[in-house]
Amino acid sequence: MTMDTAAQIAPHLPWIIGAGLALGGAGIAGWIHTTRLKIKHGYPLEGMWGQSLKPSTDGQTAERVKLLTHENAELRAELGSMKDRLGNIERIVTDSGFQLTHEFERLRKEKDVN
Repeated sequence: MTMDTAAQIAPHLPWIIGAGLALGGAGIAGWIHTTRLKIKHGYPLEGMWGQSLKPSTDGQTAERVKLLTHENAELRAELGSMKDRLGNIERIVTDSGFQLTHEFERLRKEKDVN
């Protein structure tokens, strides 16, 4: 490096150092935020060598998965029931509208005949 290059870099050195510190700080903040989200949503945490730290696979986690699976099955059954009900309501609404139209036409014809 010549003196000219060093003289050109020297005035910008605080900005270069500041940018490096900002990038490092942003990386650390991102790592902390990612770890916080993993803890919040129950994802396993990993140590330096990939070993699982938390949550461990204990009975509580297995029970939680079992309860959520059961709740999911109940909700799916309820959704299927609601779809069937909605289908029946749609059929009733569309059929009775069609029948009412024919009934009105029949009554008009009877009135015109009389």
